[in-house]
Amino acid sequence: QVDLVESGGGWMQTGGPLKLSCTISGRTFTTYKMGWFRQAPGKEREYVAAIANNGVVVTTHYANSVKRRFTITLDNAKNTLYLQMYSLKPGDTGIYFCAADPRSVGVAADYEYDSWGRGTQVTVSS
Repeated sequence: QVDLVESGGGWMQTGGPLKLSCTISGRTFTTYKMGWFRQAPGKEREYVAAIANNGVVVTTHYANSVKRRFTITLDNAKNTLYLQMYSLKPGDTGIYFCAADPRSVGVAADYEYDSWGRGTQVTVSS
């Protein structure tokens, strides 16, 4: 397992941008997947985006609800995962969690991740 700490959450008006960060410590594996999930009040945790490395190629993946609005990136030199969010909507409100796992498959399933951060709150007002 690795230690993950999210930051960058806050309040934003509809249509605005916000960038989340997740600092990673203890990561030594060369194949991996790292993802962002979110949980709105009273709802199940849902997949947002992921980046995966199978040892040959790095790929990014997005939930349909955030495609073309959110971008996930990983800065290996800084050991930091980012989620750049644009055109925010009230439906994007929730606690955002980053997650990591040494296997590159199963990017959209939360049970496929073995390390989780504590989350950062994002609130989008209409």
